[in-house]
Amino acid sequence: MLTTVILIQLVIVLSLIFIGARVGGIGLGIYGMVGMFILVFIFGLRPCSVPIDVMLIIASVITATAALQASGGLEYMVDLASKFLRKHPTHISYYGPLVTWLFTLLAGTAHTSYSLLPIIAEISKNSGIRPERPMSVATIAASLGITGSPMSAATAAVISSELLGGQGVELTDILIICIPASLIAILVAAFVQNHVGKELKDDPEYQRRVREGLVKPADETQVKLEQPINPRAKWSVLAFLLGVILVVLFGSIPALRPSFEEDGVMEPLAMPETIEIVMMSIAALILLVGKADVKKAVSGNIFSAGMNALISIFGIAWMGDTFFCGNLEFFKGHIAGIVTQYPFLFAVALFIMSIMLFSQAATVGTLFPLGIGLGIPPLVLVAMFPAVNGYFFIPNYPTEVAAINFDTTGTTRIGKYVLNHSFQLAGFITTFVSIGVGYLIISLVY
Repeated sequence: MLTTVILIQLVIVLSLIFIGARVGGIGLGIYGMVGMFILVFIFGLRPCSVPIDVMLIIASVITATAALQASGGLEYMVDLASKFLRKHPTHISYYGPLVTWLFTLLAGTAHTSYSLLPIIAEISKNSGIRPERPMSVATIAASLGITGSPMSAATAAVISSELLGGQGVELTDILIICIPASLIAILVAAFVQNHVGKELKDDPEYQRRVREGLVKPADETQVKLEQPINPRAKWSVLAFLLGVILVVLFGSIPALRPSFEEDGVMEPLAMPETIEIVMMSIAALILLVGKADVKKAVSGNIFSAGMNALISIFGIAWMGDTFFCGNLEFFKGHIAGIVTQYPFLFAVALFIMSIMLFSQAATVGTLFPLGIGLGIPPLVLVAMFPAVNGYFFIPNYPTEVAAINFDTTGTTRIGKYVLNHSFQLAGFITTFVSIGVGYLIISLVY
């Protein structure tokens, strides 16, 4: 009887996740809350803690990033990256992905890649390099950067007190494990992808587009920024980088944080509160030195995407956490042994859930509580962190759609069978390699 009830609850939870994902935007959060209503008021499950730390970290970091965008700081960074890439056109298959990855590490969102992808596509085409090669890896690299960024919503979720932060995992651990793992994974994927497909001049689709006048064989027209760059933008970038440095320093050296007495013991200020205070203060500094319009900050796509993530976490992660916590004894009794013996199965679960949720942060908030409850070592969960990037599997994520549209040669595309698209190989390589390297790092360093 109990198994039947839990199965019904699971079907309801998965159905509402599917509906929310189909609706998009804040739909995940809204339908997640419908699931909360059903679980609490109909099945009588006790609500787990609201992921307040995660939500507030997301709000503070996104506010700072939105301020950077409003001040022209993102455009300034894109301009610098564009100049660098144009100086090294023959290495675009490696430098292009590394640049999108670096931007995501700094800004905490893959949306920064929208400004870089057309530049990568243009440089590739003008250099006679098949654009699919750098474009596919660059798109995946932008998403992979989220799982090593001190500024991302997903990392905020991992180090929150409700999840691994309460298990002794610090921001430093995320950086030590995930940044090298993702860097190596990107280089491996770029090397492999650099040998995929025909050369540009021999590609049938490219040849057809050239014959029909849809694309010029060597278009020297450079991608221009839509608006002139704010002359004070570089100061806003420096202010934002100061925030990133402070977060990393405070996360790496707890002694730098102020300490307060708690139950007779002096404890340093928790990292979630530290990030919230630092990044909201940095947002004010960015607006000041960049002379940015605060109204422009909240109207940009960065702020919009961040608020979508916040609402999604509120509903979908709270629903998932409540479902797993309410039935934790059942899961411990039936699958804990299997997952402990074969931990990679939990990474598979993370990958599949990310395909459904289209959000790394929501995936972390939904499944990591189960991983903790099943007794999976916290550092092993950190090594599995890149598995939450599985949404490349179905080619309808905005960054993938954008990359396909930016590649005017037609080499970056969705295949005849949909799933045989340009991003599949790079996505699986980066996922497998980054998790494998992560495991190696924790075995050697910890």
